Amino acid sequence: MEKIKVTAQARQKAGVRGELSKLRAMKQIPAVIYGAGKEPASITVSEKDLIAIQKAGGNVIVEISLPTGKEQAIIKEVQYHVVKDTPIHIDFQRVSMDHAIETVVPVMLVGECAFAKANGAIVDHILREVTIKCLPADIPHHIEVDITNVTLDNHISVADIKAPKGVTILGEGERTVVHVLMPKDEPAPAPAAAPAADAPAQPELSATKGKKEEEGEAAKK
Repeated sequence: MEKIKVTAQARQKAGVRGELSKLRAMKQIPAVIYGAGKEPASITVSEKDLIAIQKAGGNVIVEISLPTGKEQAIIKEVQYHVVKDTPIHIDFQRVSMDHAIETVVPVMLVGECAFAKANGAIVDHILREVTIKCLPADIPHHIEVDITNVTLDNHISVADIKAPKGVTILGEGERTVVHVLMPKDEPAPAPAAAPAADAPAQPELSATKGKKEEEGEAAKK
């Protein structure tokens, strides 16, 4: 697992009104680091460092350098402004490199579903993330699921996922991860209604009769 190194500062005025706005104006994001049996610590991380962490992928190990020493952590949550969509707070969870932790990773579909391609079926990706347990160094960026052999009678559940070495997938094994669906047929247009068998036939005017009537009308004028 890749490790990102950042330098953070301790927040000495965590409860002072207006202090958070000042930090954000300086492109510093308020954060807290907790866990591992230690007291939570209020810190700040630069927006530039957050971008670097996020580019490295989910669940990357972050080595945070503080005046009191170094901490190993992962990001548990990033809160964003509801209007501006800018980061306003980060939650870091301390990790010990020799103790397994539980975390959530995304599920990525790989391969091409032969059945869907041949029959015009739709690949329905239901479960998009799973909970895993492993050592911090073994946390994958994602879990791959091969959909090549998925058919109407052969879906993939959590129990079918092949986990990477050192990783245990948690949760209900029978939960469906991906299956295929056949698109619904569009209803055929209704046929035009045929006339009833006992309906009277409509008389047809002959061309000759119509012509004589026109000549008679002309003679009267």
